[in-house]
Amino acid sequence: MKAIKLIIKTENQKYPIYIGNNILKNFQYLLKKNSINFNQCLVIIDKNIPKKVINKFLHSFKRKKVIIHYFKANEKNKNQKSITNILNILLNKNFNRNDCIISVGGGITGDVSGFAASIFKRGLKFVNVPTTLLSQVDSSIGGKTGINTQHGKNLIGAFYQPSLVISDTFFLKSLPKRELICGYGEILKHAIIANKKFFNFLNKNGSKILKLKSPLIEKAILQSCSIKKKVVEIDSKEIGIRKILNFGHTFAHAYEATLGYSNKLNHGEAVILGIKTAAKFSLSNKILSLNEFKLIENHLNELNLPRDINKFFSKKNLKKILFFMKKDKKNNTNKINLVLLKKIGKPIYNLHFNKEKINSYLNKELFK
Repeated sequence: MKAIKLIIKTENQKYPIYIGNNILKNFQYLLKKNSINFNQCLVIIDKNIPKKVINKFLHSFKRKKVIIHYFKANEKNKNQKSITNILNILLNKNFNRNDCIISVGGGITGDVSGFAASIFKRGLKFVNVPTTLLSQVDSSIGGKTGINTQHGKNLIGAFYQPSLVISDTFFLKSLPKRELICGYGEILKHAIIANKKFFNFLNKNGSKILKLKSPLIEKAILQSCSIKKKVVEIDSKEIGIRKILNFGHTFAHAYEATLGYSNKLNHGEAVILGIKTAAKFSLSNKILSLNEFKLIENHLNELNLPRDINKFFSKKNLKKILFFMKKDKKNNTNKINLVLLKKIGKPIYNLHFNKEKINSYLNKELFK
């Protein structure tokens, strides 16, 4: 499938996203084509990427001063210490505003790299090469960067758009199925909040997409990116409609934090659990019909996606889950802000619920 180019236009920046297979071989050309020039660059690389792939990528830098920083990408390392390490490299090597940070890795690597780029001398050029399905369909679009703290996920960060995004599906072939499911969770979320036709496409082709069958995988990535592109272009700072992208995420982030960002539950799996939780909460509040809920539930069952909260949590975890939901950065009152679903393709945002109501729901509906 030929490389596809999407242009993201926000109020203060325009940048391209390239999607295709084996397009990274044209990396230098894409930099030049998009007028991304620099004297030196810091390439921040996720340690999980196979060395052969990385060596091939690094070989493309001709006559450029390249500094490599390998980053152990996990939620626990998505912290201030990692940012400080990156900033010290930039300071020691005397980087200036005309230089560049290039992230090669998943969403965690991209978040950390982008945040460092945003605060160093008030902004370096930033190029994002997402290497996981999750990052290709979600975190590489929209300019959200950030780190975690003991108080919750992504509570420190900035909106900082990249200069260029290159999503090469070649990277996906080395991913375990669990990582592909992780990315599929965000693809499914985009379909549920924006496009029932796309949801039906996933219903028909979900198993093939998870097996990276071409051109289905590229079409799924493109459609998912196109949905997020439309939302981000309208609302780049999450003041209004962009909040719909958080469908399932208030629950998901609390689930992750409750487990201490451990390997027991990765982000995409938490999002899938969050989608199920939010959809069922929509049903219990008579916002979503039973038929529409069953479409979502059956899809999760058909693909054997994570959907049973009891496998990860028990009633003893409730207090902690609610604590992190209250800490969520999207809350601006004493209540918990949720995105719910009227029907597939029709989300509702800016809904506020008190802690007691959510506590009662989790008790009655999920921990039977």
